[in-house]
Amino acid sequence: MTDVVPIQRALISVSDKTGLVPFAQALAAHGVELLSTGGSARALREAGLPVKEVADHTGFPEILDGRVKTLVPQIHGGILGRRDSPEHAAQMQQHGIAPIDLVAVNLYPFEATVASGAAEADCVENIDIGGPALIRAAAKNHEFVAVLTEPSQYAAVLDELAAQGGTTSATRRRLASEAYARTAAYDAAIATWFAEHQEETFPGRLTIAGRLRQTLRYGENPHQQAAFYTGGARHGVATARQVQGKELSYNNLADTDAAFECVAEFDAPTVAIIKHANPCGVASAATLAEAWDLAFRCDPVSPFGGIVAVNRTLDSPAAEKIAAILTEVIVAPDADEEAIAAVARRRNLRLLLTGGMPDPLAPGLTFRSLAGGFLAQTRDAGRVTGADLRVVTRRAPTDAEVTDLLFAFRVCKFVKSNAIVFAKDRATVGIGAGQPNRVDSARIAARHGVEAAAAAGLSEPLTHGSVAASDAFFPFPDGLEACVAAGATAVIQPGGSLRDAEVIAAADGAGVAMVFTGMRHFRH
Repeated sequence: MTDVVPIQRALISVSDKTGLVPFAQALAAHGVELLSTGGSARALREAGLPVKEVADHTGFPEILDGRVKTLVPQIHGGILGRRDSPEHAAQMQQHGIAPIDLVAVNLYPFEATVASGAAEADCVENIDIGGPALIRAAAKNHEFVAVLTEPSQYAAVLDELAAQGGTTSATRRRLASEAYARTAAYDAAIATWFAEHQEETFPGRLTIAGRLRQTLRYGENPHQQAAFYTGGARHGVATARQVQGKELSYNNLADTDAAFECVAEFDAPTVAIIKHANPCGVASAATLAEAWDLAFRCDPVSPFGGIVAVNRTLDSPAAEKIAAILTEVIVAPDADEEAIAAVARRRNLRLLLTGGMPDPLAPGLTFRSLAGGFLAQTRDAGRVTGADLRVVTRRAPTDAEVTDLLFAFRVCKFVKSNAIVFAKDRATVGIGAGQPNRVDSARIAARHGVEAAAAAGLSEPLTHGSVAASDAFFPFPDGLEACVAAGATAVIQPGGSLRDAEVIAAADGAGVAMVFTGMRHFRH
């Protein structure tokens, strides 16, 4: 491969004009001829730069409202012609085609247009045709042509031009790789938009694109490599600004996402404490500080080294309490100055501000890799309300019990299956997660209630007088009986077991209320 290739002629056509003028000025200072189109040419001309319109260069005008302006042989021949081929050189000379050594193109803002909620016609007009064609042509001929697809690449090319009089093969190859990744992501966004408009949840070909946010120190374990890619418009970890603290790890990011999605489910001020992807305490209250106290009480051991999420602007009273223990991350939609100052006293504590809350009911897909492929499913955006509950026992739950039942079942959605959650006064008082059978999950949750009560100096377990939620049906009465033994007075579960009648009879025998939701919340 040819090493350093001088730049004699550059084609510039960009929608994002960040850094355009300084870049073009530097090129011109090195004697590079500038070709450009439309708004890019106008911006360069207004900056006093000598620029040649593509239409003047090709002798062919822009037509069809600008849909066709660079799709001509004089442009693509200049990009694709091999400089080491006598036949190519002869044909280019025969047809008056001048070589183009650098192509700087970024694409019409299709993704931003869609995100803005623009009309379908506007979205279609922002599907770039000439831009991807130019980028792909230049990337294919990277042995001789440098292709730039975003302003952040300008500096490296200018540095090489100043130091070596042209671009190196290593740089051109890297830029070509980035160029194809960009056009692939662009086409993926367009394909996704079309599929959504046709209400195709699972199209015949599913394309996924992400943008590298950061390379991580390692993955779940030190021997694994990892990176964080962003994509999509929902508020969350991907939109977060890290105010302070150490670099985030793979596990930090995964747990922070789980915590933030959990608190987004609730309207009242809510705190969720997550450890290893499972909630160890969730509570809603009048203030974040009160919610923190209740969430921490549920399991005063596990929060150390955990993740804390809140669904309100973090205030000083809550920040002081959270920062008093050894937590890894606090994530919030925002924080006031006093709260930021309180967290700052713990230098290594990471504070993430996302700029908003994710919509828990928004559509979307989640993915899981398998050997040779991956699984895709719609997000668990299911939500049960009081109107959805079906009372199946002789005793109906009280209004207070219904409030806690709905709270507990919503928390269940974020607990690894099999999941049992005890709650009282909109606060978890025992959580059992990830056990092979539901009875063990209930016993673990009950034990947490005993231990938490002892830590708080209370005479009876926190689970006494609580309600219990199960993420899936009880296959036998024993799981329900374990919940009753722990002190639950009401139970919420999906129903649907072959032995529902036996489970209902056990509930009636114990005098507890039970409701069916008809919706399951497995989480694997």
